Amino acid sequence: MNRALPSPPHAESQGSERIPPTSADDLHALIDARHPDPFSVLGPHRDGADWIVRVFLPGALGVGLEPLPSSNDGVLPMHRIHADGLFVAYLRTAASGTDRHPPYRLHIDWPQARQITVDPYAFDLLLGELDLHLLREGRHWRIGDCLGAHAMSVDAVSGVRFAVWAPNASRVSVVGDFNGWDGRRHPMRLRHDAGVWELFVPHLGANERYKFEVRTAHGTVLPLKADPLARMTEAPPASASRVASASPFVWHDNAWLAERVHRAAVNAPVSIYEVHAGSWLPACGDDPPPPDWDSLASRLIPYVRDMGFTHIEFLPVTEHPFAGSWGYQPLSLYAPTARFGDPAGLARLIDAAHVAGLGVILDWVPAHFPSDVHGLAHFDGTALYEHADPREGFHQDWKTSVYNLGRREVVNFLIGSALDWLRRFHVDGLRVDAVASMLYRDYSRKPGEWVPNRYGGRENLEAVAFLQMLSERVAQEAPGAALFAEESTAWPGVSAPVASGGLGFDYKWNMGWMNDTLRYMGRDPVYRRHHHDDLTFGLVYAFSERFVLPLSHDEVVHGKGSLIGRMPGDAWQKHANLRAYLGFMWTHPGKKLLFMGGEFAQQAEWNHDAPLAWQQLDDPACRGVQRWVRDLNRCYRALPALYRLDAEEAGFTWVIGNDRDNSVLAYLRFGTPAHADASPQDVCLVVVNFTPIPRHDYRVGVPVAGRWREVLNSDLRCYGGSGVTNGGQHGQQGHRGHIGTSGTSGISGTSDTIATIETQGVPSHGRPVSLGLTLPPLGCLVLTPEE
Repeated sequence: MNRALPSPPHAESQGSERIPPTSADDLHALIDARHPDPFSVLGPHRDGADWIVRVFLPGALGVGLEPLPSSNDGVLPMHRIHADGLFVAYLRTAASGTDRHPPYRLHIDWPQARQITVDPYAFDLLLGELDLHLLREGRHWRIGDCLGAHAMSVDAVSGVRFAVWAPNASRVSVVGDFNGWDGRRHPMRLRHDAGVWELFVPHLGANERYKFEVRTAHGTVLPLKADPLARMTEAPPASASRVASASPFVWHDNAWLAERVHRAAVNAPVSIYEVHAGSWLPACGDDPPPPDWDSLASRLIPYVRDMGFTHIEFLPVTEHPFAGSWGYQPLSLYAPTARFGDPAGLARLIDAAHVAGLGVILDWVPAHFPSDVHGLAHFDGTALYEHADPREGFHQDWKTSVYNLGRREVVNFLIGSALDWLRRFHVDGLRVDAVASMLYRDYSRKPGEWVPNRYGGRENLEAVAFLQMLSERVAQEAPGAALFAEESTAWPGVSAPVASGGLGFDYKWNMGWMNDTLRYMGRDPVYRRHHHDDLTFGLVYAFSERFVLPLSHDEVVHGKGSLIGRMPGDAWQKHANLRAYLGFMWTHPGKKLLFMGGEFAQQAEWNHDAPLAWQQLDDPACRGVQRWVRDLNRCYRALPALYRLDAEEAGFTWVIGNDRDNSVLAYLRFGTPAHADASPQDVCLVVVNFTPIPRHDYRVGVPVAGRWREVLNSDLRCYGGSGVTNGGQHGQQGHRGHIGTSGTSGISGTSDTIATIETQGVPSHGRPVSLGLTLPPLGCLVLTPEE
């Protein structure tokens, strides 16, 4: 902070006859805030054996110059050479010929304050040659530590170093509360080779509000621009950037980071709970306080852990001006939204999740950005971040600007953002939004509205190169972090290694599976026999990529209704349908993702402005669905057969895939490729009946003779079902102990509550033994052999 001191003596004439004149051009350029090189005029400059110091302080009543260390001469008055605030004085040096000006301070008398400070124009170049070289090359992978605003000390003086890329601007100033938002006060120095403007402002610190005032090459002053690399912002609808704290966050997650590479591996159970941070928390009282990171952490993390999910995925938390975009139109790709507190609050949430054994994934949007005037659009008066040609630079669906991925500095900016989240916030993965819109030049465009690539094709070669570079840098710079692609087409090799021509993602969202199966589930069961392939087609390509099965936020908005609302039938059938569908999903090859509210069958379509309808848990049917999802997760994590060979054909075998007349599916999941050597935990049988008709003595061939245990049954009364089981007592009593810790399988409860059934020597489905099962209506069964 600047200290207020008694006003120094000022003299308008003392020594003025010796002061060399300032050129009229320089003077007028400073006054008009258009000088391209303020350091050539302001600050200390050699004048023979002495130094002359010029400062431009519009609005100052007077300025004094204090040589350091302080001497008997005290504060030297500076001569005002222009009424708008240009002051000049000599600074004598004891050692003639020195290359470095002696240190000094400024004593400034303002109309309502007195200030002592260091001259911003007394500092040498700030960014090093290596930084500038890497910026020019577009390979500065710690660009967030280079550009933006950083609280630091320079020459033992504390302050903030500002740096911004604006190569086509004729002048850039940093403005804020500290200078009355006056663009004349702090014009910046241009580092020409890299197109970067820099300035160190002494005595500023964390939380300071600021923006950049940019004058274009044609002399137009643009609306004030937020810092593209700000690590902190003020809360919307305000749009200023803030200086983030330089204090390092104290993490407690070393154990998690050391072994997180195994948590999202293809042979690990991955069950993701997708969350919109602003609408998850229950309302408290008539006038609940707005949610913040800490209140969210205190309730969300225990809930997700109790529900058995392995990861939390947040819709974008990068700062965005319009809340109705849910974060998918961000403008500050380096700053967490200030709607929920400061960046340290998000770090505390992630740290707490890791300590609780949960991974954290963030949605990240490198495809496009909104055109708000304070943002990236025409940042320096030119199409800097976006394409100039609207056929490439304007997204017609979202009315947003498209990043120019053919420009290395833009690629560096985007990849630097991804790495910043992974390193600075210990994030475990990024879900890259709208990948399909990046890969195709004609995405959502009519003929004549797009520009072919250099070979005349529709593929966006620059986007391919960008995504490949992204995956390679993430693997190198953030080991153990995973990348997820929201890619809705049949682009080959999304999750294949870059070395073999793929994009290098760890996982791809299986949008085809989601669309097919939701369409099937929306049909009345009487007609499902005619659409049986909607359930089975996904297995044709299930192992062509490493997939996540997503029931995401996109499926419960824009008039689509909630998951439970898309199920046919009366209330009982709707809940039974949803339980059977979720059972099918959790036992199908592929990792799992479920949007919040789906786990308890929220009836209303999701509304980002309202909290989830937690009051529905007073309804036993909704609480039953929630209990079913919890037990699905526990069973999923306990049975390696359900996840270990997710991306291999050896992990799945159809037993019954063509019983369309009964709308029944039966399949085996394996945890080892050598099925004959499989232990009881390495094989499980799944049978799903998608009609409301119970089926008795339904014959299913199995590979292991002996007793099989019904470890999951979606029709149990504890889930809201009718209690149709394959023996035992748990269905009739509504017992919930069937997912416990005792029993030989590791997932079953006590023997007197477990339904078991003996195989019969009746060959079926190519196997020498079989089970005669009772299939519950609209029910899902999971069975494992006893040891």
